[in-house]
Amino acid sequence: MPMRLIHTSDWHLGHRFHGRRRHEEQGRFLDWLAGLIEAQGIDALLVAGDVFDTTAPGSRAQSLYYRFLHRLAGSACRHVVVIGGNHDSPALLEAPRELLRQLDIHVVGMAGDQPDKEILLLRDRHGTPELVVCAVPFLRDRDIRLAAAGETLEEKGRQLREGVRAHYQQVCAEADLLRREIDPDLPLIALGHLFVAGGQTRDGDGVRELSIGGLDRIEGASFPDCIDYLALGHLHIGQLVAGSTTRRYSGAPLPMSFAEAGQGKAVLLLVAEGRDIAAEPVVVPAFQALATLRGDLDQLLAGLAQLKAEGSTAWIELHYDGEAVVANLREQMLAAVEGSELVVLRIRNNRIYDYALQQGQEAESLDDLTVDQVFERRLEGEQIEEGQRRLLRGAFCEITEALAQQDNEAEGGV
Repeated sequence: MPMRLIHTSDWHLGHRFHGRRRHEEQGRFLDWLAGLIEAQGIDALLVAGDVFDTTAPGSRAQSLYYRFLHRLAGSACRHVVVIGGNHDSPALLEAPRELLRQLDIHVVGMAGDQPDKEILLLRDRHGTPELVVCAVPFLRDRDIRLAAAGETLEEKGRQLREGVRAHYQQVCAEADLLRREIDPDLPLIALGHLFVAGGQTRDGDGVRELSIGGLDRIEGASFPDCIDYLALGHLHIGQLVAGSTTRRYSGAPLPMSFAEAGQGKAVLLLVAEGRDIAAEPVVVPAFQALATLRGDLDQLLAGLAQLKAEGSTAWIELHYDGEAVVANLREQMLAAVEGSELVVLRIRNNRIYDYALQQGQEAESLDDLTVDQVFERRLEGEQIEEGQRRLLRGAFCEITEALAQQDNEAEGGV
């Protein structure tokens, strides 16, 4: 019988949407996903990284994750494979690894010294091998290269790209050898969490450059031909890799910015008949409505009145484009949604934005911004020329990556 699998990634449990907690929304998604797995008779779930939004997720986010795994452990789903992403703490993900393995839940949070840590041979209920998985987590700088004094950004980027390519070649070659020894017709699926060159992103969707200004983006041709399906995470837009229908990003299942409002989010349903694997998107319901309104004062008030009359519970972004300067714009917008379940999360007053940015009086609070966005605000405020910005972004990316590694080492003692 064909094997049925789900490919998903980038849950970002614990993520705040412009300061708003999303535990209820994320819990509803996981309940929906568990229901889909049960209804569709899914044999294996593949999670391609960024389970959590930070390396130190709160107790609510961890509870959502383990409650979901507990539910799957009691279902007909035979296997769960989870890899670490750049937002995840490898030590935290792997802490319960041996316990979860007894439930056929396989977690690979960090790269191992030997390729076999990342190679899984999954068996059916009768003990017969049915799938080979290369579970390659997010590869950090220290996993794949040795730093050298005086190296340029271009040299570092080239070494990182080559290190990633070589790692996949080694792991997949050993997995292919295992397959040939058991059954040449076994499907081989590789998981990964990285940025493939040419991948699409949206402004504000929270996708971080993984290192040095994007110089380590991996070419789509870097992955071995023996892979029957490549399940990637990191980019939040579902998309093909280099035009291949069997090399794909599933995309984040929940919108990460207002720019994604109304955009279809999905998980991928895979059907494997031997080494022939077909993928079909399954649309994820919108568990929290988002709305963006643009216009002058009258248009914004009218838009809010309409949403209020419809009984909407949307989280709202407002863009004021009117000619007149409205000093109390925020107060008027908040007053307009009183007595409803509408929530105004972001107000952009385009008439005073530039001035407010320079004076540090922008309406957004720090809770509204990611670390990367705060850094970009500083670059804009200092009017730094683009060439220098590129170098500063690279340095900033290295610093944030080094801090994340320190957090991981502090948690895991590695």
